[in-house]
Order: sequence, then C-alpha cells, then structure tokens
Amino acid sequence: MGQYVVLLVVAAVIFVFILIVSFFRRYRRCPSDRILVVYGKVGKGGQAESRSAKCIHGGAAFIWPIIQDFSYLDLTPISIEINLTNALSKQNIRVDVPSRFTVGISTEPGIMTNAAERLLGLTQTDISNLAKDIIFGQLRLVVATMDIEEINSNRDKFLAAVSSNVEAELKKIGLKLINVNVTDINDESGYIDALGKEAAAKAINDAKKSVAEKNRDGAIGEAHALQDQRVNVAAADATAVEGENDAKITIANSDADRREKEAEAERKAVAAEKVSQARALEEAYGAERNAEAQRAERDKATQIANVVIPAQIDKEKIEIDAEAIAEQTRRHAKGDADAILMRMQAEGKGIFEILSKQAEGFQKLVEATGNDAQSAVMMMIADKLPELVKTQVEAIKNLKIDKITVWDSMGGGKDGKTPTSANFLSGMLGSIPPFEELFKMAGMELPDYLKGTKKEENKIEDVEEIKHNEAKDNSKGE
Repeated sequence: MGQYVVLLVVAAVIFVFILIVSFFRRYRRCPSDRILVVYGKVGKGGQAESRSAKCIHGGAAFIWPIIQDFSYLDLTPISIEINLTNALSKQNIRVDVPSRFTVGISTEPGIMTNAAERLLGLTQTDISNLAKDIIFGQLRLVVATMDIEEINSNRDKFLAAVSSNVEAELKKIGLKLINVNVTDINDESGYIDALGKEAAAKAINDAKKSVAEKNRDGAIGEAHALQDQRVNVAAADATAVEGENDAKITIANSDADRREKEAEAERKAVAAEKVSQARALEEAYGAERNAEAQRAERDKATQIANVVIPAQIDKEKIEIDAEAIAEQTRRHAKGDADAILMRMQAEGKGIFEILSKQAEGFQKLVEATGNDAQSAVMMMIADKLPELVKTQVEAIKNLKIDKITVWDSMGGGKDGKTPTSANFLSGMLGSIPPFEELFKMAGMELPDYLKGTKKEENKIEDVEEIKHNEAKDNSKGE
C-alpha cells in the first residue's frame, strides 16, 4: 500500500513539473527583427469588435494553450527592382523609368495588424511579388500626371510623388516604403536625348562666351594692374614720408605723456603718503577714544556694582518683606472671614430651624381648628393673654405712689378734681390700652364677663379718690 502512495506522489510531482515547464514554454519573447503575432481568442479591439490577431514588437506574451497560437513576421527589408517601360506621360510620350524600391513590414500598431491579416505565412518572394504589382501601378499613375521635363529636371518632386502614392497603398497590406532610387529615365522618341543635346550645346556656347569674356577681362585687368601699380607706388612713398613724420610726432607725444604720468605718479605718491599719515593719526585718536570709552564703561560698571546693585537688593528685600506681610494679612483676613461666614451660616441655620418648627406648629394648630385660620389666631392670642396682663401690670408695679409729687401749674383740676398724684395715676392707667381694645385690634371680641361694668368703674373711681387723699396727706406731712 505504501508503494502505491509513493508512486502516486511521484506521478503528481512529475505531472506538476511537466505542467510548469509547458507553461514556461508557452511564454514567448519577441526579438527585435520580428513581429510576434498571437492569433485565436485575443480579446476585443476598438468599438467592441473582435480582433483577428495581437501583434507585439520588442516585448513578450503568454500564449494560452488550446485557445491561442502564435507565429512571426520577418522585418528584413526587401529590395525590389522595378523596370517600368512604355509608361505614358502627361504629354502622351512613352518613357522608361528603371528604379529600385526597398520595402519592409511596418511596426506601426495599426499597420502591423494589416500585415498579420494579409502577409502572415507568406514567403519573402510572395511578399516581394505582391509589393511589385502595387509599385508598378502607382509608378505608372505618377508618370501619367507629370511632364517629361518635370520628371527629368525635378527628380525630388517626382520621387516625393512616387513615395507618397506607393507608401499609401503599401500600408494597406502592412508594408512600409523604406527607399526609392530612380536610376535613369528614357523615352522612345529621343525627346530626352534632344533635351540633353540642347543643354550640352547651350553649355558649350556658354563656356565659349565665358572664355572670351575672361580674356577681355584679363587684358583690362592687366592695364588696371599697371595703373594701380604706379598709383600704389606713389601712394606708398607718400605714406612712408607721412609715416616717418607721424612716428616723430608719436615719439614726442609719448615723451610728453611719460613726463606727465611721472609727475602724476609723484603727486599721487605724496598725497598717498599724507593720507596714510593722516589715517594713522586718525586710527591713533580712535584707539585713544575707544580706550577712554572702555575706561568710562569700567567706572560705570564699578559704580553700578557698588551703589545700584546694593540698592536694588535692599529694594527687592523690602518688596519681599511687604509681600510676606501682605500674604500673612490676607491669610488672617481670610481666616476671620471664614469664621464669620461659618457663624452666620450657623445662625441662619438656627433661625431657619426655629421658623420651620413655628411653621409646623402653626400648621398643626390650623389643622386642629378645622383649617380655620381665624380661630387658630384667636387661640394663639388667648394663649398669650396671661403674658399681656403680666406686661400691663409690670408697667406700674414698681412705682412708689407715696414718693411721687405732681405739680400742676394750672391751679385747678378737671371735673372738680384737685391736681394730685391720683390724677397722675389715673392718667397713667388710662394710657395703658384696655384689654377690649387690644382684642379688637387683633380681630377678636372679649366675652361679656371680661368686659368692665358701671359698678367696677365706680370702684375704680373710689380707688382713685382714696389714692388721691393718701397722696394729699403725704404731701402735707412732708
């Protein structure tokens, strides 16, 4: 069983290796002198149209097995000899145009596709024959549109027309025109030979005329040369004398310039020497001024160190002490303020508790009277009645009636009474609000048994009279 497993593993490894090698062999690189044409299922081109082939120049591509295959187009140039005879020109003269054309497969993207569609699988001979037929037709067409003189004299125009027409047609099958060479042009009527003889005769006559003109020009030139010789000799002599004089003048001017320059140099030297001396003095004065300034700066620094800096130190020390005292005062004030705030908060809290309890008690009192606030108030006043009576009594309790002396400057009494202390006490008692009026001010009514009667009023008058008499007796005794 183990042997079968090993065999299966080895077979799988061999299969994978063969598969990898096959895939690597399907990766094709295109040399520079060829065009790699991949055909089969190669995708779509422009406007969603299927491409017939994919052309690659100078690159590489992976060729999928089964669905794709590949081939090469050779870029080697093809030389084609074209011996065009009896071509009818524009003048209806038949001419012979022997020439040689060099063509090759184009590497432009669109034209490569044309070459793949029309030239793939053809030999160089087949491609040469196909191109030859196209060139023959276009060459005859160009000759038919031009005169013989134009074809013979203006070769550049003729070659440009041939190249334009031929290349346009060659592109349709994927070729490119590389070179055109026309060797010679002949015609069966001898028209071109006659044009050549005419040109030769004209050239000979032009040459003879040129020779005669040159001979004439030589004689005239010789005479002019002799004339120029004499004139030039005389001019040369005059120029020599003039040159000698100019040389002397130049020498004199040079001496004068030399002496002037020497004097100027001497003047500049003396001035430079004086300027140097003045500059040296100026630098010396400047050095002394700088030394004095530095000495002043040093003295100033000394004074600052001895006077200003101690004063600044004392000032900063005073400021630090003042800041410390201020900080201590601020802390003490903050402590007092915190204590006062805490005391006030405590007092406020106590008052709040008292008022809260009083409000709770009043609420319970109102609830006890059946939510009648008026009855509750009357109950509170009735509860305070003993205190009110006590307060009225306390008002005259400590008065010593026998020690009070009343002087009445009017000399008579009211209602037949004498001005005694009894009247004073009666008035004092009368100034105290009666109970009935107090209750009425509070919105309550006293019971009838608490109200005063006429008999009680008479008793009060008797008491007042007794007190009046006692006071009178006391005054007499005194």
